[in-house]
Amino acid sequence: MKTQVVIIGAGPAGLLLGQLLHLAGIETVIIERQSQEYVLSRIRAGVLEQGTVNLLHEAGLGARLAKEGLVHHGFDLAFGTQILNINLHQLLGKEVTVYGQTEVTKDLANARSAAHLTTIYSAENVSITGFDSNHPKVQYQLAGKTHEIDCDFIAGCDGYHGVCRASIPQNAIKEYERVYPFGWLGILADTKPVQEELIYGNHPDGFYLCSMRSPTRSRYYLQCTLDDHVNHWSDERFWQTLQSRLPENLQAALETGPSIEKSIAPLRSFVAEPLRFGRLFLAGDAGHIVPPTGAKGLNLAVSDVRYLSWALMEYYQEKNESGIQHYSQRALARIWKAERFSWSLTNLMHQFPDMSGFEKKMQIAEFDFLMSSESAQRAIAENYVGLAY
Repeated sequence: MKTQVVIIGAGPAGLLLGQLLHLAGIETVIIERQSQEYVLSRIRAGVLEQGTVNLLHEAGLGARLAKEGLVHHGFDLAFGTQILNINLHQLLGKEVTVYGQTEVTKDLANARSAAHLTTIYSAENVSITGFDSNHPKVQYQLAGKTHEIDCDFIAGCDGYHGVCRASIPQNAIKEYERVYPFGWLGILADTKPVQEELIYGNHPDGFYLCSMRSPTRSRYYLQCTLDDHVNHWSDERFWQTLQSRLPENLQAALETGPSIEKSIAPLRSFVAEPLRFGRLFLAGDAGHIVPPTGAKGLNLAVSDVRYLSWALMEYYQEKNESGIQHYSQRALARIWKAERFSWSLTNLMHQFPDMSGFEKKMQIAEFDFLMSSESAQRAIAENYVGLAY
């Protein structure tokens, strides 16, 4: 088999890249090691920057998003008993949209299927070679048979544990990482959200986040230890703990019910440099991870895809390699700014096990400054709605 671009990974980054390239007349094959059912069942975040929403509309995927997405004009930061509303619309005239990553993936997968484009699920033993030459190759096994694809480029959208970054020689890549000493215990429940806006909360017992997927489906998180396990958390214990961390005026409004999904996610900041190696590109979680604080993971993957799709379109349509040569530099400039924002908000809103008295005072001072400074609130809002491409 031969194609122009092989995309490794059928998550939102890979599927969106495939859709944008298809609309530009560029041939793609997507290879995914998991089954389609597994990919479409993964529960992930769901706060979309305006730039992400705009790109999904540009890709012809805005109909259900426009109908079901929840437009949010702000969010709350709660610190102890103090609550600060970051009014995105008032500060910037902008907004974000709550629409689950699972739904984004479904829309992308349906569009690719409707266009009869090739996506190979349940591919085993995927390997990539020749990306340091003009003749990259991708091999995989399916139903016991080995297949090979010749291509012009390989897009590694296969996540943190994928084959693409792992195939790069160690001396050609530099990795930066910060592992946080806690995780997030999250549940999904068919209950009415405790309030219309999201709440990021710092409580003496730990961080909490109140989010939603719809007016009748809630997504909540609690800070927990890294050695914790979901089996230690009954639904009753989760609701009681969350209620104890909420501001008093919201405790009575918390609607409880059986959880649909419950999981623990560790938090880390991670960036690999560069993101281009000859004719191999890394995009999304393959090249970087952000803590979910600030909702940047999916949005950063989308911005990578924006830069990469531009670069490949420029190459095929204009015979210009400038975009390809500068992809890594452009993507990383935005990535590091988002990493800074997520790192900063994580440090402000969590209880660290080894925090000194000085560090606790710094958290208080930082929040007090945010409360008193519209300029500081505007900076938070600017980062939250997404920096320009």
